[in-house]
Amino acid sequence: MDLGAAGLIGMGCAAAGFAGAGVGIGYIFGKVIEVVERQPEAEARVTKYMWIGFALVEAIALYGLVVVFIIMGLRKG
Repeated sequence: MDLGAAGLIGMGCAAAGFAGAGVGIGYIFGKVIEVVERQPEAEARVTKYMWIGFALVEAIALYGLVVVFIIMGLRKG
């Protein structure tokens, strides 16, 4: 396999992490909506944990983006 093709495959696999992050974010917000629907008085407490979870999932997506940029840099150099 050509090194350029392997780099493209690697970037595609790293970018697939965005799909997982999208699913994770959708799951988090969906569950928060369910909880607030059942117990409206718990909204403030649940919302705090929602944002923490959102930040952690988004960080995983950013790690994937960093890996893509690293592979792009290796391909050029």
